[in-house]
Formats: sequence, structure tokens, C-alpha cells
Amino acid sequence: MKWQGRRGSSNIEDRRRRGGGARRAGGIGGVAGVLVLLAGWYFGVDTSQFVDLGGGGFEASSSAEITPADERAAQFVSVTLADTEEVWSDIFQRQLGQTYQPPILVLFKGQTQSACGGASAATGPFYCPPERKAYLDTDFFTTLEQRLGAEGDFAAAYVVAHEVAHHVQNELGILGQVNQLRAQMSEADSNAMSVRVELQADCFSGIWARAAQQRFGSLERGDIAEAMNAAAQIGDDTLQRNAGQAVRPHTFTHGTSEQRQRWFARGLESGDLSICDTFAATRL
Repeated sequence: MKWQGRRGSSNIEDRRRRGGGARRAGGIGGVAGVLVLLAGWYFGVDTSQFVDLGGGGFEASSSAEITPADERAAQFVSVTLADTEEVWSDIFQRQLGQTYQPPILVLFKGQTQSACGGASAATGPFYCPPERKAYLDTDFFTTLEQRLGAEGDFAAAYVVAHEVAHHVQNELGILGQVNQLRAQMSEADSNAMSVRVELQADCFSGIWARAAQQRFGSLERGDIAEAMNAAAQIGDDTLQRNAGQAVRPHTFTHGTSEQRQRWFARGLESGDLSICDTFAATRL
């Protein structure tokens, strides 16, 4: 992926070297909280919004050594976020006649707190709707490559684009409506609704990839394969198999590997927001 030399975003909140003071919401704690976090370990709608990891009601980022790899990752994230800002501003104007308000992306290392609960390398990247912020530990890129087998800059860009896609859903009012519906559903139905949210975010990520190539010429040979591989590695069925578990579709919250790849490809091929209506789809 060609990313060096382009502008970085000003919507970065870097907490890697300091603490903070924002209040957070309460939620599930203890072992139950850990289980909820594990369920949402791989990037998607934030499960940490339901989790209280304990401690005071204020935000605090751990102090950690910032390595050259961390700095490179931060620069990469900043440029990728700037790309999403330009792409989604254009799409909102052309396809919706609306003005896009970009999210803040919080960079941290180790752990921090959000209005949605605790954030750490173990929770994975997530989007917090009340704050309109995405959270990312730069160490996750190492996890993505070494533990998940998703290598390459564009696989990492897919992570950022996916979280921004949840912000797009928030901007469009989708997340609020879905959360209201899920509160009235059974666990199985709520999980199924979560899958539709995630697959739509994958589709929006595909739209971003198409527009980024048209606007910046940023894609190189093999980049789409990197994103497709990343989508495959974080499919619910693949994660369960790799964990030595039986595949249990009723517990899926993100979609199968095949579904995630297919919806990313739909967005990539079309570039049209309307093609990403997973909620109306009879077949996911």
C-alpha cells in the first residue's frame, strides 16, 4: 500500500504517553466482563461498552515505551484515517447530500478507558458510539500479523477502515436503531443482528478501498488479497475452529469468513452505499 507522503489526520488523540480524565460508563464486571470482551476481541461493534474493568471512574492510559515500530504505526494510522476522511466526505456529499463529520481516533499502548469501558490490546480495536471515537492499541498490528496471520499494510488499513465504517453507521443513525432493537431481542436474535452490523461495516470498508484507489492510487499488487485474508481470519467460524471449538452458528456475532469476504467484495465492486443494506438482505 502506498501511503507515505500524504497528509496525516488532525483527528488523532494520542494517549500513548499520558493519562486522561474522561468519565466512563459502568457495565458488566469480573469474569462475565472478561468473557464479553473475549467475544468481541476481534474488531467489530465494541463489546467493551458493556464492560467495566474496575477501578475509578476516570480514564487512564498506561505509560509504555514508544518504539520506532509504534511511531511508524501511528503515522500509518494517521494517513489512513485522513484518507477515510476525504473519501467519506466525498461519498456523503455525492450519494447522500450530507456533510460527513469524521471520528476521533484514540491511539494508546497498553490500556486506557473510554466512555464504553476499558480498552487494552486484548480487547482489540473498537468504536465507541457515545464518544464518536475509535480506539486502537498500536500493538494490535503485531497481533494481527503474528497471531492472526493477516500480514501487510492493507490488512492493517482494513482494521482502521472497519472501525471508521462503524462511525459511518453511527452517522447514518444505524447503530442507534440497531441497539434499540437488540435490547428487545433474544440472545440468538441479537447475535444475528450484530452479524448484519458487522457485514455492513465490511461492505463499507470495501467502498472505502475502491474510492481510496480512485482518489489516491494507493493500492498495490496483493493489497486486496491482504484485506480479503484479514476478513477471512476474523470470521466467526474460522476463529472457533482455530480455538479448537465446534462451530456454533447461533453464537456468531461477526459473520463467517466467506460472508465477511463477500460483503467486502460487494462494496469494493460497487462503491454504492445502497448495495450494503445487509438488514434487508435475505441471504448474508
